[in-house]
Amino acid sequence: MDPVPVRPPQDAMTVRRLRLGIGVVGIALPIVLTAGNALLTGRVTLLDSISGFYHTGMRDVFVGGMCAIGVFLICYRYRRLDDALSTVAGVLAVAVALFPTATDAPAGTLTADDVIIGRVHQIAAAALFVLLAVFCLFRFPASEPSGAARGRRVRNGIYYACGGLILSAITLAVASNALPEATRDTLKPLFWCEAVAVLAFGAAWLVKGEELFRAARPAPPAGPPARAARPVPG
Repeated sequence: MDPVPVRPPQDAMTVRRLRLGIGVVGIALPIVLTAGNALLTGRVTLLDSISGFYHTGMRDVFVGGMCAIGVFLICYRYRRLDDALSTVAGVLAVAVALFPTATDAPAGTLTADDVIIGRVHQIAAAALFVLLAVFCLFRFPASEPSGAARGRRVRNGIYYACGGLILSAITLAVASNALPEATRDTLKPLFWCEAVAVLAFGAAWLVKGEELFRAARPAPPAGPPARAARPVPG
């Protein structure tokens, strides 16, 4: 009869599920928002940013997805520094959801409150992406368990690549403000930069979740001790 599989400890399983939840929601969010908006409007439309979905029929999905990421991050518990960083990141994710980006209203039609809320959204989003890059570049590689050196190198390479993509996306998003408005309206650089950053963030958390599950697996039981060889009679 097959032995009953041993599950990872509850704490390790909880951390793994949180990591996987963060990764799945992060990867799915830009895809679901774009596809859902296309179904609602009958055509595929790229907005100026992912946050712009707040002002569409996909508002509830955007707010729910960002709040889910925020709650997962706040509930995430690992090492002390990871706890603090993830809690701050979770609060920022909720702020991104609840303080919407400003609309493309004509100049002079936005109220002072709209401008302030839009600034809060921008600051929270920028700080959130920076913290997500910190996890990829520093926290995830530092918490890699001992094991096969090749596996660690591959996973660390993924973390560094994802962190580099996030920082590159932030840099390009800021630089895109120098483009002419007509070019930005056509290419939607901010949307693509945000999508790349969110997908990279989700991929890194998925990999980290699977790594923890492998590390928590018990070592296979040792076989019976070998019998000592009988002396050959002389």
